[in-house]
Amino acid sequence: MNHPAELKYTASHEWLREEGELTAIGITDFAQDSLGDIVFVNLPEPGDDVTVGESFADVESVKAVSDIFSPVTAVVAEVNESLADEPELINSDPYAAWIIRVKTAEITEYDELLDAAAYEAKCEEE
Repeated sequence: MNHPAELKYTASHEWLREEGELTAIGITDFAQDSLGDIVFVNLPEPGDDVTVGESFADVESVKAVSDIFSPVTAVVAEVNESLADEPELINSDPYAAWIIRVKTAEITEYDELLDAAAYEAKCEEE
């Protein structure tokens, strides 16, 4: 499995990447692999509030529907609209196929984020 060292991770298999003024959030390689072929992504709207530990979207695969939980408390700045037409982008490259971006400066609370080594160890337990 691919777990880029520059990202932070959650125990519920989301990733977070600071990109200057914005922070991107998506699901991990482990998550997309566990879900199988993703066929639909239910996206929030720009301006929606996201709260650490709470669901902000869901993905539907051939196996199940799974909630996506926010690793931070913030306001949605951007939504990856391409996922509405091509949800399979998450399967092909889960770290390029971010789901939302929030303004980095507006993040008020972080979950207990894991570095790549800690996240990899957690995945090996599952």
